[in-house]
Amino acid sequence: MAERQTSSGKPIKAILRIEDLQVFYGESHALQGVSLALESGVLSVVGRNGMGKSTLCNTIVGLKRASSGSIRVDGREISALEPHEIHRLGVGYVPQGRRVWPSLTVDEHLRLAAGNRRDASWTVERVYQTFPRLAERRTNGGSQLSGGEQQMLAISRALLSDPKLLVMDEPTEGLAPIIVDQVEQMLVNLAAEGEMAVLVIEQNIGVATAVSNQVAIMVNGRINRLMDAKALAADRELQQRLLGVGRHAEETPVTPAEAAQAREQLAEVYRIDRIAAGSAEPMPRDGVYRPVTDLPNRWNVPVTEMRQAAVDKAAPQDDLKKVFAIPFAERIGRTVLVAGTFDTKGKELRFVADRLKLLGIPVRTVDLSTSGKPTSADVPAMQVAGMHARGSSAVFTNDRGGSVSAMAEAFARWIEREPRIGGVISAGGSGGTTLATAGMRVLPVGIPKLMMSTVAAGDVAKYVGGADIMMFHSVADVQGLNSITEQVLSNAAHAMAGMVAQLPNAEAWEARRKLARPAVGITMFGVTTPLVQAVTRRLEADYDCLVFHATGIGGRAMENLGDSRLLSGFLDLTTTEVADMIVGGVFPATEDRFGAAIRTGLPYVGSTGALDMVNFGPRDSVPEKFRSRKFVIHNPNVTLMRTTRDENRAFGEWIGARLNAMNGPVRFLLPEGGVSMLDAPGQAFHDPEADNALFEAIEKTVRQTPSRHVERVRANINETPFVDAVINAFHAIAPKLQRRA
Repeated sequence: MAERQTSSGKPIKAILRIEDLQVFYGESHALQGVSLALESGVLSVVGRNGMGKSTLCNTIVGLKRASSGSIRVDGREISALEPHEIHRLGVGYVPQGRRVWPSLTVDEHLRLAAGNRRDASWTVERVYQTFPRLAERRTNGGSQLSGGEQQMLAISRALLSDPKLLVMDEPTEGLAPIIVDQVEQMLVNLAAEGEMAVLVIEQNIGVATAVSNQVAIMVNGRINRLMDAKALAADRELQQRLLGVGRHAEETPVTPAEAAQAREQLAEVYRIDRIAAGSAEPMPRDGVYRPVTDLPNRWNVPVTEMRQAAVDKAAPQDDLKKVFAIPFAERIGRTVLVAGTFDTKGKELRFVADRLKLLGIPVRTVDLSTSGKPTSADVPAMQVAGMHARGSSAVFTNDRGGSVSAMAEAFARWIEREPRIGGVISAGGSGGTTLATAGMRVLPVGIPKLMMSTVAAGDVAKYVGGADIMMFHSVADVQGLNSITEQVLSNAAHAMAGMVAQLPNAEAWEARRKLARPAVGITMFGVTTPLVQAVTRRLEADYDCLVFHATGIGGRAMENLGDSRLLSGFLDLTTTEVADMIVGGVFPATEDRFGAAIRTGLPYVGSTGALDMVNFGPRDSVPEKFRSRKFVIHNPNVTLMRTTRDENRAFGEWIGARLNAMNGPVRFLLPEGGVSMLDAPGQAFHDPEADNALFEAIEKTVRQTPSRHVERVRANINETPFVDAVINAFHAIAPKLQRRA
């Protein structure tokens, strides 16, 4: 990067000058010849995740050593210095994630950072004047602060060293919009005062361009360009190309004729909320349901797809499934997370942690309490709660039930981001079990999960779901340490240690994966057993065929394996769980059924297996409203009810909408000769009219594309022609097999 020069030809002295910086992680080349100069004011560095921004921060402050290159602060080379030496030279650091001490009060933080310097321009009193909110919270512990307050404290801690250069890594990450505005204004004020230069690593383009005059863009470990902040803010095409935000680079305007045609089609699409009688939900003020008329104005969507786009826009979005796709090999580690409510179960949880440490297992404690009381856990409750979609304020409320639900959601979001986990263990009652298992369920199958609980001897389906969670009965209540709880807690810790000891490391798992047959998930019910057995025989030489009983939990277990990237494809031939979900049977799917195929894009072959039936318990347990329907007594504990034409139409529409959300290759097969053994000609549930309503609803709903096909097959689902169709469809979309050694 060219240097600015004075009129005499000498370079202008920069507070920070980086030249040809090379940084490696093993064989991975993280920073590739970075050169950068900051003379004064604020310089923002932006870029996508994984481009090297945080590595640049860590290298400047000495937390990462460069293999070559130069870093000069106020003219002095610092690349070979230790972090404390760099700090003393006037480099302040605000780390990503704030990293405040949970047990120290705000005032203790600041007094510790300020030391005994008498000539400092930044004092504790000046901090309190700059951040009045910290003055109000001076006696509160770090774990009792909101995310925005923690960020103020982290910035203040750095300012108290009177830095010449302030390095800030993602200062607005995870903050509410109003707090982001406050941090942005603070950066503008610091630049205006001119006491120090500020290097800001920031993903928020609005903040980055607002606080600095120039922005450096990082791409693949290099500074791609240095440009005017206002120009970047106005250039949506460049934002899209380099940063993945803003307007699509190849957008073309919609012509007036296309717009008119779209409006004509869109006028037929209505969003209608059917409210049950007695509901408190209000009707529209004027009683009129308005048509959906919003036209796409950012993406070049063909006009024939605009109608479905409007329907999709009105559909509820699943905010809880923003899964961070960490490869399974990177998920595996040796550190066990001991998670739970440390405000009430701290003694018991620390007992478990100590037993693991005695066995040589690295431990990290995670507080899931909702009381707001400070604890000594490694990860404070405030940090976990900050991962909630609405921030920590959604967790710390006066509604205990709502707080527990919100913290459970926050813990699930938090643990999704955590790599190198050896296992998760917890202990508690029903509330603690709800909290801890919410995080366990989102982890990949194969990572040890153990829940010692007072409710482990009862129905634990809602806690376990489709995950491989070990439920460990506490016998006595998890309340205090005594001869019983100590022994049971020790056994639980030893069980976890044994599982972690046998867990393969990332390299071993990756080597095993390369040698193993690719796994495919197959759904089966008793009435589709001949189909699945025949398909398995045809594939098992090349594939590891994992069969799941379609009883609600079976489908969820298959979905979990798909999300864990332990499957190479789906043969979802028995979708009967959808019938139980919509009609009200005892083996229902959840609304996330098919979600793994949607999220992963894995090859998907599906069918309508056993959608001719809804499952109930003993005959006398069938709800009264179904008494006149057609039944088959499968056994004394299982009663099957034939589904109707209208129900089948509803199944088809729901399944079709889910298929439309899949971006991977999809083949969906419709067996015209019946969807189960009982639906074959001459059998008790044979009903061609109901089946055809199902098939037509799927065909009308699914938007067929080159990668998404619906096909009818003239055979019963268990007959050889249908088996052939399944095998052909799977081979058509499955990746080519790699020859194994």
